[in-house]
Amino acid sequence: MKRIVIVGAGPAGIAAAAALAPSTAEITLIDEASRPGGQIHRTPAPGLALDMRRLLADGHTAYEKFHATIASLHNRIQFQPETLAWNIHGGEAHLATATSLASIRYDTLILATGATDRVMPVPGWTLPGVFTLGAAQVLLKSQGCLLGDNVVFCGSSPLLYLAALQYLRIGGRVAAVIDSTRFTAKLRALPGLAAAPGLLAKGISYMTHLQRAGVPIIHGARVASINGRDRVETLTYRTVGGVHHHIVCDAVAYGHGLRSETQLAELAGSTLRYDPVFRQYVPAIDASGRAGYAIYLAGDGCRIGGAEAAVLSGSIVGQAVATDLDLKTPGTTAPRKLRRLYRFQRAMATAFAWPQEAAGTLADDLIVCRCENVTAGDIRQSLHLPIGVTELNRVKAATRCGMGRCQGRVCGLAAAELTASIRGRANAPLDRLRMQPPVKPLPIALAGSET
Repeated sequence: MKRIVIVGAGPAGIAAAAALAPSTAEITLIDEASRPGGQIHRTPAPGLALDMRRLLADGHTAYEKFHATIASLHNRIQFQPETLAWNIHGGEAHLATATSLASIRYDTLILATGATDRVMPVPGWTLPGVFTLGAAQVLLKSQGCLLGDNVVFCGSSPLLYLAALQYLRIGGRVAAVIDSTRFTAKLRALPGLAAAPGLLAKGISYMTHLQRAGVPIIHGARVASINGRDRVETLTYRTVGGVHHHIVCDAVAYGHGLRSETQLAELAGSTLRYDPVFRQYVPAIDASGRAGYAIYLAGDGCRIGGAEAAVLSGSIVGQAVATDLDLKTPGTTAPRKLRRLYRFQRAMATAFAWPQEAAGTLADDLIVCRCENVTAGDIRQSLHLPIGVTELNRVKAATRCGMGRCQGRVCGLAAAELTASIRGRANAPLDRLRMQPPVKPLPIALAGSET
């Protein structure tokens, strides 16, 4: 019997599992969370009476369909929750739980690792009360918690409007939405956004609902600083004309879109290629998600596409695995729609721009790597050392930027942009931090416990 291991129980991983469930293969699904769902379909903590229908509104149908699919797979797959896949090597996925290490061999590996927030540092971003947009949604969906009593949503991400609207739906107060991309950029992106008219209409409706609720929406303004003594008290933003404005708030949700989680794909041997639109390295895959011998990738972990694209890509990968292993499963006819969704997301990169030019202006005393307390000045100094530091991985060795708990997930892209700016290569392909196992820290108590 063929053994298929799927890492990630979000939309892509579950769709792949559902496509393969009718086959005779042994399917093992691994996820760090205690319950399937990923970020988009995250479920409230047990016993929490959170009205998900009210919170999600037009997204509730997809939410219910996802969890109905999970229920249908209950007796067909082996689910290992609260389990970290920390390395891929030699045809094995190396796993860790809170109490033990283990390995599982596979004939085929499907990685559906999703994405995390992309953030450009600003003064005050390390203050208590500052969260990424993704973290704001985790608190809301899993615990029913608001970040504060008066929250500013800022950065440049389509999630700005959805997250702010969800806060309003359960009684939160939104002080403002500050979108650093000008509205004219959104108008320029319209031809590409028209590739997915339904998603475009949703985005427009989110803005409209916020405006009707009296929430100020400010386009083309950059966060100058987040201010406070012991926690967030105010936010200062700068408009196009250079005028500074201040907003009283007690929490900030901040972010610039998403970055693919590619660490396990790299360790598994996938080739990474530079995407100049998203300014990130992503795994090279074929049209069916193949990324190397017995390795398949689906969802945002290989290409940012959103929840609907993740489901379609997971189904396509599941069918590709079935074909390659000669398993009998129903087919899928989603490639054309998937290509349209990817075109939409590439247009979104124009409508919600990553502020790459801001990296070169970061003040020397601004912390870039929170884990290791490395500043922009430390990175600049490292590039002028006599030992010949010339690229990002040498910067890492000289400063410890990217060596902390997050392994460069939060600081890596900003550090790459800063390094490129200092070297006068801002428009060239960026450097990237090379991945080494473990992809996330393991408790020292687990040393020697692998069986």
